[in-house]
Amino acid sequence: MILWFFVIVASYFFFSVSVFGDKLLLAGKPNPKSYTFYVGILNSSVLLLLFFVPMGLPSLSVIFWAILSGLATILALYFMFCAVEQFEVSRVMPALGGLQPIFVFLLTDIFFGWQTVTLTGFFAFVALIAGSVLISVEKSLSLEPTYVKLVTGSALLFSLSYVFSKMVFLGMPFLSGLILMGAATACIASSLLLGAGFRRAIFGKHAAFDRKNGVVFLSFQLSGAAAGFLQNWAIALVPVGFLAIMNSLRGIQYIFLFAITLFFSLFLPHIFTEKISPGIILKKSLSILLIGLGLILLVI
Repeated sequence: MILWFFVIVASYFFFSVSVFGDKLLLAGKPNPKSYTFYVGILNSSVLLLLFFVPMGLPSLSVIFWAILSGLATILALYFMFCAVEQFEVSRVMPALGGLQPIFVFLLTDIFFGWQTVTLTGFFAFVALIAGSVLISVEKSLSLEPTYVKLVTGSALLFSLSYVFSKMVFLGMPFLSGLILMGAATACIASSLLLGAGFRRAIFGKHAAFDRKNGVVFLSFQLSGAAAGFLQNWAIALVPVGFLAIMNSLRGIQYIFLFAITLFFSLFLPHIFTEKISPGIILKKSLSILLIGLGLILLVI
């Protein structure tokens, strides 16, 4: 248990750095089509591992799960960016963080059979989800039908990708599986160019990034790539019964992000600042206590 725990914590640290980079760069609403393409195509970077990792011939079943994982990832990203385009990110991300562990828990039972959970593990699961939602939510959650459909769809698809990735890693070594899934995701992202609407969004004069922002964006995405690598490694390492609990540890990412934004707001406000009030600090502190309680229950 110890190794996958530290790997996923490191992953969430790098995810928080990547998200902070998005906060710096992405003023305004994202274009779902172009963002989905760029984030998806960056998965092709794992193909560089082909120079160092000998690839055996994967079974048809592993190829099938890798394609499904890539497809679920691309669709999940598109749904998520559509939600963020129409609603505040502070309303979208908490719901995603709360729904994903529940979906992963249910999907794990569907694909791998019933996983025994101790009472202590269940309370840890609940505390981690509650802390994750509380620390990330900034406004009241919306229940508009479009919001519910987009967020629920994205959470379900991300959860499916999580489970499909585990299926791949059960069928082949970690690095080989990572290369296969990265290639599948990049190919599916490339297929978006077949749509005229996607081509206009990606290459049009109102494309998501100019050259300067594009370079900075790619720099922060290196952190996102490291996070993705570590998350996949953790998925490969974790026992099936702990998949949902590992996903519920996402609250640690919000702790890192809160610490980074607090540091910049207090000491480097000319670069980045965010409203910090006693009420916000109190709420975040309560969230951290809940997450801490969940971690304590997890390790005892």
